[in-house]
Amino acid sequence: MSIKIGISPISWQNDDLPELTAAYTMEQALQEARKIGYTGVERGRRMPQDTEGLRSYLADNQLALCGGWCSGNLMNSSVADEKQMISQQVEQFVALGSPCIVYAECSNTVQGNQSVAVNDRPKLTRDDILSYAAKLSELASWTASQGLVLAYHHHMGSMIEDQDDVNWLMEGSSDDVTLLFDTGHLHFGGADVLGTLDTWGHRVHHVHFKDVREDVMQRARRENMSFLDAVIAGVFTVPGDPQGCIDFQGVTDLLRKQDYAGWIVVEAEQDPAKAPPYEYANMGYEHIVRICQKSGLMINTNKQDQESI
Repeated sequence: MSIKIGISPISWQNDDLPELTAAYTMEQALQEARKIGYTGVERGRRMPQDTEGLRSYLADNQLALCGGWCSGNLMNSSVADEKQMISQQVEQFVALGSPCIVYAECSNTVQGNQSVAVNDRPKLTRDDILSYAAKLSELASWTASQGLVLAYHHHMGSMIEDQDDVNWLMEGSSDDVTLLFDTGHLHFGGADVLGTLDTWGHRVHHVHFKDVREDVMQRARRENMSFLDAVIAGVFTVPGDPQGCIDFQGVTDLLRKQDYAGWIVVEAEQDPAKAPPYEYANMGYEHIVRICQKSGLMINTNKQDQESI
């Protein structure tokens, strides 16, 4: 069993805070990611939106598409309407061989609103989440029938953030709903990172590695920062940063024990003035290689994925 290492271009091109990364280009992000050794990238808004344009763009940089964000509106929409809303992205991701679509409910999230504290995010009851999970199962069954896995992204500022939220969503949904396991969002959300992987590892289809600066996280909670202000303050960082607090060796050991064979994607948005993207992306990549070697988790570094697109 082997894993592949990808990266989100968010440190070079932040879609939610474009002014933060105005000095960088998407072309630079892809070129530097490939130079470091990453073999895939998640889709960013500043990439070509048409399928053939995106295919060529990725191929020119010898990178595979290893996922991409999808803003869900299922709380307010019927399953039929949501299928129609995301059908173009599903079709594109199938055509480009993406391992999944990264789906998160955004109809009621505060994650992109700098005027609202992340502490004031929507908190649903168990029954509310179980009801939502039933609808999500229908949607995920449809994406599976199209040839694409739906990986649900628990996210700060959203209705699926803490341990209860994740557990209830998984309990109430079918196996067609897989979990995007994000170390940073779990820790920031107050969940048990290793415990969540131990409980729901059989449902994990996609993995995001991001670390958390504990002192910044505590200050963000204490001072009622918005999610975006917490990002600017430096709440997230890459694996391997000595300022981080997450036990990535423990996570990787457990992934190996569970025979995980998907992508590990570095996604750690930061202020590039404080954390130069190339330097930190390289730090994250080298750390993942080291801990995978210690865990006995093989890394696929060949170009078969790039050639398939």
